[in-house]
Amino acid sequence: MAAETKPQPIPSVWTRRPREAEQPALSRDSIVREAIVMLDAEGIEALSMRKLAARLNAGATSLYRHVATKDELMELAVDEVFGEMAVPPAGAADWRTSAAEAAATFRATALSHPWLSSVLGQAGLAYLGPNLMSYSSRLATLFVGAGFPEPSRAIEALLAYVIGMSTTEAAWLTTVARSGETEAGLIARLMPAAQQAAEGHDHLADSYAEAATDESDPVARRDAKFAYGLEVVLDGLALRLPADAPPAE
Repeated sequence: MAAETKPQPIPSVWTRRPREAEQPALSRDSIVREAIVMLDAEGIEALSMRKLAARLNAGATSLYRHVATKDELMELAVDEVFGEMAVPPAGAADWRTSAAEAAATFRATALSHPWLSSVLGQAGLAYLGPNLMSYSSRLATLFVGAGFPEPSRAIEALLAYVIGMSTTEAAWLTTVARSGETEAGLIARLMPAAQQAAEGHDHLADSYAEAATDESDPVARRDAKFAYGLEVVLDGLALRLPADAPPAE
């Protein structure tokens, strides 16, 4: 009879017991906080356990007693950042207003931590983390209370829009930061190349020609673009509500 194969452990920080610390001054919370500082300042490519240990004046082996791998560290960092996101409590406002507020705080958090959106699909079992679980639960309460027959699908549609827009926007802001220029200055410098590339594509050429003369604040333009798309998503979700659902104000 063949020997029974022992199941392999699931590679996630949320599926194993925390290891006992050898260095009391070093905690998992302090490791995660410093990792987020590094991620915000330098991006995910610059984060390594060795560099993080040096910033904490600790040995890499000390870090590994708290966090087994860099993948686990990213799970923890993602969950920590989700703790910054707000969802209005049930009954605070109508579902549409509350959903828009939840989307706005997600976007604001994602732009404060530009690495977040790009790693959400790669952060292992991050959704098992307590902060992300709490965020998901509050969204579920909101959409169930609104009367959606398939609340999980409604949540997925909303988050797909917010994550997609935030990923693109965060990537652009990272490009701006690396250029050393203001956002308006970089746009002005890129515009001639964009207009040249759009030649022969009528609709794109018209759009870039209009953008070249637009002197409004780039931040305001990004805000308006996000708000427009969010309204479209919420309009579509409203059509899925049954006739007897509580009305949105």
